[in-house]
Amino acid sequence: MKKILFALVASAAALGGTAAYAQTNTQDAAGTGYIGLGAVASRYDMGQPGSTSTDNRTGTKAAGKIYGGYNIDSTWAVEAGYTDFGKRSYNYTQGGAAGGLNTDAHSYYLAGKGTWPVAKDFAVFGKLGVARNHNEVTTSGIASVSGSDNKTALYASVGGEYAINKNVKVSLEYENYGKNDIDTGRKNGAITAGLRYNF
Repeated sequence: MKKILFALVASAAALGGTAAYAQTNTQDAAGTGYIGLGAVASRYDMGQPGSTSTDNRTGTKAAGKIYGGYNIDSTWAVEAGYTDFGKRSYNYTQGGAAGGLNTDAHSYYLAGKGTWPVAKDFAVFGKLGVARNHNEVTTSGIASVSGSDNKTALYASVGGEYAINKNVKVSLEYENYGKNDIDTGRKNGAITAGLRYNF
């Protein structure tokens, strides 16, 4: 999974190191916009108290993200995005009866972003805002139950980005989307490798 997460950043960094235009500055021009895609890895824990299972109770799920933003100036931007955490399933036995748990989660977020260069082609950034989290849970077995919940929570992120050229950047960040009232299966945080284009 780590290989998947870092492949985008490593290959882009290698390209940037051999390209003639690799000496570009990380700072964005005021009044410009950007759009990007991300590969998201988030942790999950599907365990049910007192149950046994041959399925993996915990692990990492790969998912996707799309986002865009507007650069107010070279330091500050406003960003919005949609993250699909994907579907997870867990089959178990409890008290001699078979059961199952299925979840499907996604989030929308809106945040302010601050970026600070630390080298000519590399910068660190932080984001702070709100996330709208949705999680749908369905169980099967003796007592089949289904439900969904939407909750607004604090969103925060820290990371770094490398400028391949004046229009293309790659990033690696840790994002925290906050809690949902029925967050069965999904942890709060995610690691995201992103590729964005300025226009």
